[in-house]
Amino acid sequence: MTPAPPDVFAGVVGQPSAVEQLRAASRKPVHAYLFAGPPGTGKRTAALAFAAALLCPEGGDGTCTTCRRVLGRGHPDVVVREREGAAIPVDDAREIARLAALSPVEAPRKVLVLTEFHLVDKAAPVLLKSIEEPPATTVFVILADFVPPELVTIASRCCRIDFGPIPVDALAGVLEADGVGAEVARQAAEGAAGRLDRARLLASDRDFAQRRAAWQEAPGRLDGTGAAAAAAAADLLAVVDGVLEPVRARQEAERAELEARAQEYGERGLGRKELETRHRREQRRARIDELRSGLAILAGVYRDRLLAAEAHGAGAAACIEAVAAVTAATEALIHNPNEALLLQSLMVKLSRVPAPTLAGRTPE
Repeated sequence: MTPAPPDVFAGVVGQPSAVEQLRAASRKPVHAYLFAGPPGTGKRTAALAFAAALLCPEGGDGTCTTCRRVLGRGHPDVVVREREGAAIPVDDAREIARLAALSPVEAPRKVLVLTEFHLVDKAAPVLLKSIEEPPATTVFVILADFVPPELVTIASRCCRIDFGPIPVDALAGVLEADGVGAEVARQAAEGAAGRLDRARLLASDRDFAQRRAAWQEAPGRLDGTGAAAAAAAADLLAVVDGVLEPVRARQEAERAELEARAQEYGERGLGRKELETRHRREQRRARIDELRSGLAILAGVYRDRLLAAEAHGAGAAACIEAVAAVTAATEALIHNPNEALLLQSLMVKLSRVPAPTLAGRTPE
């Protein structure tokens, strides 16, 4: 069997339509692209692959020095901008506009990858002119989980590429190719909500099942008192911290790879500071993802109670209120809240929800 040819897009999983569009776009690019879709679905990987294809003298085969440097975030003409704080600040937008006006350092063009642009907020007007009319040598690649009102005008100036949740089979296949056993791969894929980063995290996480159990058991700890609610919230936060162990292990491997590249290619454009910034953000995102996952499990507990309550004609309204409270807490995570206060407030609300009584007994 003839082996597949090298492909710079090989790391983009479960997004065949997006990859097909990007292959075509790399041959005749326009000035700006918007990659839209849920987090963890390959937008960042696709952005670097697209940048490599745009800069590669071989058409993006994924094996040349240019491709390796771009994919390793070590090329000076591919700039990845990460936000600082809860939203993209105006000063950062001005810096992006300045970078867009600069000539490429080495390649015929430069690529600016702007991440998390669903949080552009008040900075959007500052960037609009740069994105509408950048220099001919500049290509914008804008990543957003969704398109809020603030991003609509910028989005209208971009070629949009949509990314959807990655199918479970595709996730499981990648995990098995990574050396994960079939059963663990399937469980991690099913718990990843269509996200490759989270699937890999769960597959390497020895405590995933224990954390899941902690969220499932939390409602049973609530006895209507503030002390029980506070204790449950504190314990769940401690459980969330456990997700960082595999994240830090992977990041340590990345730091080692960066130092190896420094030995091979030198220090120029290496991006140590950018790597550390990205690692901090990855840890923050891992915590938020774990909170979302836990809250989804919690909502599932109350949905199960709702089904039981409806079947026996009691407690349905309280269960509906509980699901609504968990949903509201999940939506609040996008605003970067104080996690301890968020969970404490939620546990207090859930303390008021009685478990349905079935055939004369209260479920565990």
